[in-house]
Amino acid sequence: MTTMKLGRRALIATAVATLGLGTPAFAEGHQVVDSIHFLIPGGAGGGWDGTARGVGEALTESGLVGSASYENMSGGGSGTAIGYLIENADSNHGTLMVNSTPIVIRSLTGVFPHNFRDLTLVSGVIGDYAALVVPADSDVDTMEEFLAVYDEDPAGTPIGGGSVPGGMDHLVAAMVMEASGRDALDVNYIAYDAGGTAMAALLSGEIKALSTGLSEAVDLANQGEVKIIGITADERVDAAPDAQTMMEQGIDTSFVNWRGFFGAPGLPEDKIATYQDALAKMYETEEWEEVRARNGWVNIHNSGNDFLSFLEEQEQTIGDLMRKLGFL
Repeated sequence: MTTMKLGRRALIATAVATLGLGTPAFAEGHQVVDSIHFLIPGGAGGGWDGTARGVGEALTESGLVGSASYENMSGGGSGTAIGYLIENADSNHGTLMVNSTPIVIRSLTGVFPHNFRDLTLVSGVIGDYAALVVPADSDVDTMEEFLAVYDEDPAGTPIGGGSVPGGMDHLVAAMVMEASGRDALDVNYIAYDAGGTAMAALLSGEIKALSTGLSEAVDLANQGEVKIIGITADERVDAAPDAQTMMEQGIDTSFVNWRGFFGAPGLPEDKIATYQDALAKMYETEEWEEVRARNGWVNIHNSGNDFLSFLEEQEQTIGDLMRKLGFL
């Protein structure tokens, strides 16, 4: 098992989880935290929900944490949960809130008035790279071949995604094209309200390529529906060993969609250290590896000040791109 620390260029946020059981690997004496209450800023079954429950499962089954509880608090693009944690900070020292790249995007666009600096940054934990895919029967096999088609008719080579204009799938597509020497403003991005709808559009020829999460791309490729022509990892990944990175194809960009945990503002230093210790030790457990592998997540351990530096760089990079695209 390899635990990755994010490089300076990487951008980090989502994966959807299914839950299972593990076998305790730690003796009782290794318990680090008595209990953790996980605040989930979205509904049951979503990516935030799966991440919190998967982490909670690994921590409790391994014996690192005595017990875990979960609270779903939807609303305001996660703004409701963030506001609640800030307004009730003193009574939530036992709470960790899960979030991801949207906390950066939505604060930039003013969906909610807060940003990650208003919270206590605990640790980035997992991530999902992005991928560009084409239909399995396409003549295109590489980014070079796709760019040759694109250059002939940018407007007639639409790229689709399952997020709104200015959302992650759009930003990834724009970032990749910009890094390839094209103008991000020329990308004809078509938004769909769900991954399944976007996939149907790809197979029908309505779009020429699909921008999506790597875990979803791997599932579609394994089903024989798509070919992965480029991924936004710094190096190839075990889940898709034949998929070339954008980097190795001469496109100097990387992106990984992080998920991590935040505490209430003013969280005492000893509590922060304890949570960070438990999460660091989690990576060495069989229970975590079972949860991680089941969900196709990438280990990303980015704690404390490293997490802050990383989010500030992501905010700058995404903000610059969104301004260029006219979303800010």
